[in-house]
Amino acid sequence: MVERLRAGDVRALARAVSIVEDGASMAAELLAACREFAGGGLRIGVTGPPGAGKSTLVDQMAWWLRSEGQSVGVVAVDPSSPYTGGALLGDRIRMQGFAGDAGVFIRSMASRGAMGGVAGAAADVCTVMEAAGRGTILIETVGVGQDEVDVIGLADVTVLVLVPGMGDEVQSLKAGVMEVADVFVVNKSDRGGAELVEQEIVAMQGLVAERAGWVPPVVRTVATTGEGVGELMEAVRRCAGEKGKRPVRFGGAVRGEGLRLDHLGVAVKSIAAARGFYEALGLALRGEETVEHEKVKTAMLPLGESRIELLEATEEDSTIGRFLARRGEGLHHVAVHVEGIDAMFARLIAQGVRLASDAVRVGAGGHRYFFVHPASTGGVLLEIVGDAAGSSGALEGGD
Repeated sequence: MVERLRAGDVRALARAVSIVEDGASMAAELLAACREFAGGGLRIGVTGPPGAGKSTLVDQMAWWLRSEGQSVGVVAVDPSSPYTGGALLGDRIRMQGFAGDAGVFIRSMASRGAMGGVAGAAADVCTVMEAAGRGTILIETVGVGQDEVDVIGLADVTVLVLVPGMGDEVQSLKAGVMEVADVFVVNKSDRGGAELVEQEIVAMQGLVAERAGWVPPVVRTVATTGEGVGELMEAVRRCAGEKGKRPVRFGGAVRGEGLRLDHLGVAVKSIAAARGFYEALGLALRGEETVEHEKVKTAMLPLGESRIELLEATEEDSTIGRFLARRGEGLHHVAVHVEGIDAMFARLIAQGVRLASDAVRVGAGGHRYFFVHPASTGGVLLEIVGDAAGSSGALEGGD
């Protein structure tokens, strides 16, 4: 499937996105394969209050990118009913102009009760789109209030859309969503009051410390006509260039580095008993798996582009069973993903690092891993995770 979506097969891309969004059984393996090719796209988050014209603006941004010949992915999150989970996926209606354009792939997603303005699987969908070669991904959030800022964990550049006549000149003095903006947009600027909104934003910026040299510009647009969209996209590119010198995503891989947080392993007496708390936080369980040779049952809870992994012992005489007996429930290990796990294994041995594994093994989801002893890490058991067994990054016969 990865080979097909890398070759430009839109149906393969659509199928892959559905698999990771629904948390199907092969989702973890598919994501592991996609991550090898992800990280090269520019993710632009578009957020703001309901009625600000985000969808129309995203539509115009996509047209602008296509005029330059770029391939585009759109992740549009719509609110869903807390009772039925249903949603009217509005961007499938608003963006029908791209119906025959294979260069634009649009996935509307229901929030499914997730807080923060984005859907729980949005990060995974972005990873798949990047693996498919989408050069720019536009992430449109649910209409948000003052503290729904999860988009900053997904996007390289965050665009905050405001509109005159809705009290935004007052909101600009408040904390929360105003603080995550890399670019401010005053949309519907053909209305009266646009100048006042811009003045209040500039005044607010004078009250805060400079952010690593980048002062978020204020761009006026009229999304219905496309006015100001070119200026907006140039501002986004300037910001991306500035941010390219330092880490830009809280939850994602840092470009130019070979390491990223993969997951946190938490030992629990019962996954069934523990999952309720995490689901109350808005995390969705993505399936359970038993690793026989480790005598452990695992459950994955995606968190941004990393995850929490619940670990339940299937036998008392096992690593997790002994941990629970000795220390009780709690953080068991921190897992870091590396490119080239076999080379890393050999390098650490050569440097005399104390390992808790005698070989690179295959674990839940097919990923390859080994452990570094707490004596070498400052007291924390560290898991080094590589690509899934059988992927292009793994050695033949990786088991």
